[in-house]
Amino acid sequence: MSNSTNPLALCWGKWRALPLWAQILAGMLAGIVTGISLGESAIHLKFVGSLFVNTIKMLIVPLVFCSLIVGVTSMQDTQKMGRVGLKSFLFYLGTTAIAISIGLLLGNLFQPGAGVEMTQEVVSSAQVSETPSLAQTLVNMVPTNPIEALAKGKILQVIVFAVALGIALVLIGDRGKPAVQLFESLAEAMYKLTDLVMALAPYGVFSLMAWVSGKYGIDVLLPLLKVILAVYLGCLLHIFGFYSLLLATVARMNPLRFFRAISEAMAVAYTMSSSAGTLPASMKCARRLGINKSISSFVLPLGTTINMDGTALYQGVCALFVAQLFGVDLTLMQYLTIIATATLASIGTAGVPGAGLVMLTLVLTSVGLPLEGVALVAGIDRILDMARTVVNVSGDLVATTVIAHSEGEVAEAEAAVAASA
Repeated sequence: MSNSTNPLALCWGKWRALPLWAQILAGMLAGIVTGISLGESAIHLKFVGSLFVNTIKMLIVPLVFCSLIVGVTSMQDTQKMGRVGLKSFLFYLGTTAIAISIGLLLGNLFQPGAGVEMTQEVVSSAQVSETPSLAQTLVNMVPTNPIEALAKGKILQVIVFAVALGIALVLIGDRGKPAVQLFESLAEAMYKLTDLVMALAPYGVFSLMAWVSGKYGIDVLLPLLKVILAVYLGCLLHIFGFYSLLLATVARMNPLRFFRAISEAMAVAYTMSSSAGTLPASMKCARRLGINKSISSFVLPLGTTINMDGTALYQGVCALFVAQLFGVDLTLMQYLTIIATATLASIGTAGVPGAGLVMLTLVLTSVGLPLEGVALVAGIDRILDMARTVVNVSGDLVATTVIAHSEGEVAEAEAAVAASA
């Protein structure tokens, strides 16, 4: 029987044709049904999910290290672009830190993971025996041995070293280009490896969801609705609250007119769930705002690389969800670690396929939370991705407008927005 008439081959072809998010969602639903049907016996399927979790762990250190260096070295410190690049860099990092703080606040208010008791073994492994002081935390961020930090997966130390090395490569100019090219090549290889690993996500999610629903029942899935609600509410607050405040006070622009002008980019972002894919629409909206091309052509592409406000907000909600699900009480230092990790990691991981889930593993690892929680979030990741991409794209355009204003190139933008109103 030929492949064209083989039912199994046809089904496999249709399955492979589905987008990854649909495969993951199908894997999640199939895992839930399987777990409920098999009950405690579903624990035997967990090993497949454990293999998937291990492959994600395998990616974390090299992916973050290479992509951070590439992200830092992509900013050429030359005159105006150097000044605009620094402003963009600080703006994006600042708004990302605020976004994840909003996510953590909403995670505490909604308590999405409360009321469900997971395994005590995992809980005990996630606890931190001793809470360091703020001063000690700052000291610990700088590695005494970068190789040891890479080998042991000390994420904050890896981030600090990668950023420092990237800055040094920029400062030495042409002599650093061979090293930059090497890291660019390694980063591309890691992006491809990430793509390959994420192709396994439907099967990992299936096995982990079968194990979770079989062991704990349907009650463990209900909090996911709270996660969706908290993330969407946080995205609305960040866009129409925080961004509006920045536009009104810093850029001296009417927020309603601004959002009307960028509505096309927001709609494309929601449907495509890709900041890079929305870039042409964002460029068009920037022209409609009247922003000088020398500003928009630099700030917007940079934003697609390092601006992850929406993803950071999602990290905050999901980190609290996983902590509550496994009964872990986070300390102040752990909250600060989550903020620092998500903010610094945003420099280089925005363009990575599956960036949201990869970043979530970074955040959970940084504070010792179990990565099994990723499987629960993965099933609804597409729904959350749509909202957080709108935040990311809106943030790119807000940054472009604010920086254009700071460079004295916003008068025309205000006139253009007024004309489009």
